[in-house]
Amino acid sequence: MKPRYICDPLCKLDELEERKSRGFDPLDEGKDTMFVVRLGGSVHGWRNACPHYDYGRMAWKKDEFLDAERKHIMCGAHGALFEIASGRCVLGPCMGQKLTPVPLEIRNGAVYVSGLYAPGLRKNQSQSEER
Repeated sequence: MKPRYICDPLCKLDELEERKSRGFDPLDEGKDTMFVVRLGGSVHGWRNACPHYDYGRMAWKKDEFLDAERKHIMCGAHGALFEIASGRCVLGPCMGQKLTPVPLEIRNGAVYVSGLYAPGLRKNQSQSEER
């Protein structure tokens, strides 16, 4: 599967609660390959891939990408904490590394991926697997 534009909205903006996260599967790959967090009226999109743990998925359960205090994004695999707005790791084995951003835009009250979106293959998967 090649990168492509996502024409449909991910969701309506008012469906995202403040300091809550929600996973999405824009290319219908059968798993959430990205997630969105609403913070301070802004929405932040990130790939569902931890930079430390073999780019594995981060949610500890469906749509739960934040720590208990809802102040940081948390990797469910090893507990690393990331700033919501910047994606920078502030605690854990990937200190200083960042999550991969997914550019978003708000149009007519809905949240859209802005630009091309690539499949959510793990880093160690070969190119032949994506065909």
